[in-house]
Amino acid sequence: MFVLIWVALVFCVRGSKSAEVTSSLENYCQTGSYCTNLTKGEITAETGLCVVLPCSFTTEADFNVKGLIWNKCNSAAQQRCDHSDTTKKVFNSNKNENIEPEFKGRVSLLEPDVSKKNCSIIINDLRKSDSGSYQLRLVGTRNGKTDGFTFTSTANITVTVLSQKPTVTVPPLIEGHQTTLTCTAPGLCSGSVPEITWTWKKTGENDSHIPGNISEFRTENLTAVTQRHSSTLTFNTSAVHHSTEVTCKVNFNGSKTITETVTLNVTYVKNLNISGATTVKTGDTLNLTCSVDSFPASSMTWTKSGFNDSFNKNDESQPLTQGGQAFLIIHNMKADHSGQYICTAKHQIQTLTKHTDVTVTCK
Repeated sequence: MFVLIWVALVFCVRGSKSAEVTSSLENYCQTGSYCTNLTKGEITAETGLCVVLPCSFTTEADFNVKGLIWNKCNSAAQQRCDHSDTTKKVFNSNKNENIEPEFKGRVSLLEPDVSKKNCSIIINDLRKSDSGSYQLRLVGTRNGKTDGFTFTSTANITVTVLSQKPTVTVPPLIEGHQTTLTCTAPGLCSGSVPEITWTWKKTGENDSHIPGNISEFRTENLTAVTQRHSSTLTFNTSAVHHSTEVTCKVNFNGSKTITETVTLNVTYVKNLNISGATTVKTGDTLNLTCSVDSFPASSMTWTKSGFNDSFNKNDESQPLTQGGQAFLIIHNMKADHSGQYICTAKHQIQTLTKHTDVTVTCK
């Protein structure tokens, strides 16, 4: 049962790289039936997140376990940490008495019932000073007398600077629609709630807050010891948000602030505009430009009223499209070129059209 519990927990915690175990569990037998299952190698984790020390034990049949204590050793070479004046007591199942102030409230058992012989602990709000070796001591009775047993095997933790980034989820953005961005903090720990803030900026501008937005913090309980923290940012999407850089900042209990920045791509299309002289003389050149501001780019064509084909298929014209513009160029204009010309922009949101009347005069 313990192995199943530990596997499930590793999946939950490591699913976001809160801690990494570089070796599997190994059984250490010290005297008779006094054995522990501890991680053989290093357990690495990052500041501000959490780490699990997986542990189970067995004892002699006549030893009745009443509680357990975890000590942080001053040196990995020590046989028994609890004999050193520099040893730090990080957890005591007996009302957590005599715990070092720096560990108070940060360490808890995964299974409070010590009779189940699960000695796994979780340490939250990790600090670099938490790096080191940890040793287990059992307290109880034997033959009716108070007794205890210290395992000399240790679990070893290395805490590094927080390097993980938050995850920002951006749905498809369409102008005029309300949208919600989600920023999820790394780690699945039940320690201090992180501070999550949002900022945005356009190219060449300083960070600021998105006007008219609504932000909401959420905590999702995944298991008894793991949680997912996130923040949502809801606002009405506009074309002005296109190419904006939105940054999510996460701070765990005053540790290093980590950020993730995304660039918004907003789907939008603006009104068509036609420019150029619409009155030309015979023999001259008609040069009209149709413009539209859109993302993604619109498909643009010119047609003449009363004709089915676009000028893209008309040899006497030179239609060109480039960067949101469609150019209509007709050389050697004739009287029968007079008429209504229509520019059409097909966009994934909608299709826009605009027309202009062209008049050909005699020289």
